[in-house]
Amino acid sequence: MAFITSKWNGKEYFPIHNFHHVEFYVGNAKQSVHYYRSAFGFEPYAYSGPETGIKNQVSYVLKNNRQFFIFTTPLNSNHPGSEWLKKHGDGVFDIAFLVDSAKEAYESCLSRGAIGYNKPFSIKNKDGHYGKSSIKTYGDTIHSFINDRDYNGLWAPKFDSVKLPNVKTENTALVKIDHIVGNVELDKMDDWKKYYETIFGFMTFVRFDETDISTKYSSLKSIVVRSKNWKVKLPINEPAKGIKKSQIEEYLDFNEGPGVQHIAIHTNDIIKSIKALRNNGVDFLVVPDSYYDDLKKRVGNIDEDIDKLKELNILVDRDEEGYLLQLFTKPIEDRPTLFIEIIQRKGSRGFGQGNFQALFESIEREQALRGNL
Repeated sequence: MAFITSKWNGKEYFPIHNFHHVEFYVGNAKQSVHYYRSAFGFEPYAYSGPETGIKNQVSYVLKNNRQFFIFTTPLNSNHPGSEWLKKHGDGVFDIAFLVDSAKEAYESCLSRGAIGYNKPFSIKNKDGHYGKSSIKTYGDTIHSFINDRDYNGLWAPKFDSVKLPNVKTENTALVKIDHIVGNVELDKMDDWKKYYETIFGFMTFVRFDETDISTKYSSLKSIVVRSKNWKVKLPINEPAKGIKKSQIEEYLDFNEGPGVQHIAIHTNDIIKSIKALRNNGVDFLVVPDSYYDDLKKRVGNIDEDIDKLKELNILVDRDEEGYLLQLFTKPIEDRPTLFIEIIQRKGSRGFGQGNFQALFESIEREQALRGNL
């Protein structure tokens, strides 16, 4: 049964202001950059590699309004990213947060049991002050802490501007990262809930069990932890026992362990966003027409034209604070692992509980086509 609370009961050991960026390990950053530019409307922002003094990798920073994605490709087999890619394929390696002090955040987390990944790095030069550190989280994913509010350089030390060929793309009206979802093993969800509460002082404000998210074949459990200011929301899923393999189990098999399942991107105009994304070639999950038959009865009055939502396959859900609209892409790589959610919030702070059934069944249909149900 769902458990939802908005009352803050966390501790906030140190302020986490927002998502800073998401870094992907990819086999060919140049090609990934082209895809995210042409499909999702990102623009080149910065680059590091051999030309900037970094010999073992290349990294491209892409920007779309208030969100930054980094695509990093190792340049030799000794780079830790090479083993990462061999195991997981292209995916999210680092979920980075904006903090006041990377050193203090790192030391604070380690004092409560976190495992370090990169020790604090700090530089002060003509461009100002830049600090970074990293700790481990589920699977082979990390969290980096960035303090760069007093840094006036382009992105970070040893990054330079980059000019790439023009790409024709429609404006996708995507604004910022809304939340990032991780998949973990059976019976590990509550361990990671405790981790985020203990290490970061986050609180759990949503919990769903197999009675909330299930079909006749499979089910999952999910919790959502958040920062005090609501800017960072991190749902965590685990499989629940069912007759057949769940979508979470399929993810864990193909990812060879826990990792980031999807990134939810916020838009202020989901109709404009989905229309542009579809025109740019993004492939979304299919929602049956029957979903819209009693939509108004289920969610009440909304600002959007239901026929237009039906045409674009956009889902709607309402809670006591308002409503939201959302839609999920199909997996954006050959491994059925990472995908993107597009979400617009009209007051609601939820995650579309009323849509779980339709989405779960849609994902199962794709799973069945792959022979993995």
